[in-house]
Amino acid sequence: MQQNQNLTVVVTGASSGVGLYAAKALIQRGWQVVMACRDLEKAKQAAQSLGMSPDRYTLMHIDLGSLESVRQFVKTFRESGKSLDALVCNAAVYLPLLKEPLRSPEGYELSVATNHLGHFLLCNLLLDDLKHSASDSARLIILGTVTANSKELGGKIPIPAPADLGNLEGFEAGFKAPISMIDGKPFKAGKAYKDSKLCNMITSRELHRRYHDSTGIVFNTLYPGCVADTPLFRNSYPLFQKIFPWFQKNITGGYVSQELAGERVAQVVADPQFKQSGVHWSWGNRQKEGRESFVQELSEKASDDRLAQRMWDLSEKLVAVK
Repeated sequence: MQQNQNLTVVVTGASSGVGLYAAKALIQRGWQVVMACRDLEKAKQAAQSLGMSPDRYTLMHIDLGSLESVRQFVKTFRESGKSLDALVCNAAVYLPLLKEPLRSPEGYELSVATNHLGHFLLCNLLLDDLKHSASDSARLIILGTVTANSKELGGKIPIPAPADLGNLEGFEAGFKAPISMIDGKPFKAGKAYKDSKLCNMITSRELHRRYHDSTGIVFNTLYPGCVADTPLFRNSYPLFQKIFPWFQKNITGGYVSQELAGERVAQVVADPQFKQSGVHWSWGNRQKEGRESFVQELSEKASDDRLAQRMWDLSEKLVAVK
């Protein structure tokens, strides 16, 4: 296992689930971890419950649904004097039962605001910090999902609808009420989540296209497997929260524990065999002992360079960054 005693990683959403276990796995590799979370007391208790050494992690507040909070986090991080050697964009909200959209402080639909726009701003603001990393392989890693990739079975499921950004009509129109979907169509909460994750994977590819050759930073996404009991699903039907893990364990064989998923995130962040940039790492949907990682092909929607450039330009306007 590679040891990185003097390297620092920021992990968003590190107070629970995959982000928490990724933080633990990175600490075990010798990294200093900045746990970037909304609820710092929850994060502190979670870290203590896993026996994480207090001198190996720092808690910093961020609410990715608020662009002002993202900017304040970057200011606080820089004032800490820490280097930045890796950024893990893990935090996400999933609100599948909503009939009407919730809004961010800026007026944007909340799941897209949190999962995509907040992380988009964070990535752009911290690029300069990553450029000054002492590591020979600074990395920016974004969590993707199978449900936003129509090249895979999970991405073909039409409930409530497959991920589809259309021609970004909603972004083009300013993405404020009454608009709540990136494609400008009527609100579907589950699809809004899928769309936001499609944006995550497009963002990573576009970061690679724009900045990898000039900076050497490695930009990738990953799908660590179906973490069926993650707190991401806490806003789903209670019955679903019980049945889904059982189904993944006993029927599909696709179940992955939060701990294994966190270990896979840490591998993509820290291990030498993941230095290739501009790819989407996966371990597949059917999990077996000792399963090896591979580069997963992405859908035409995720690989459309014209769409990516337009999404980037419109996202820049929405978060007011250049």
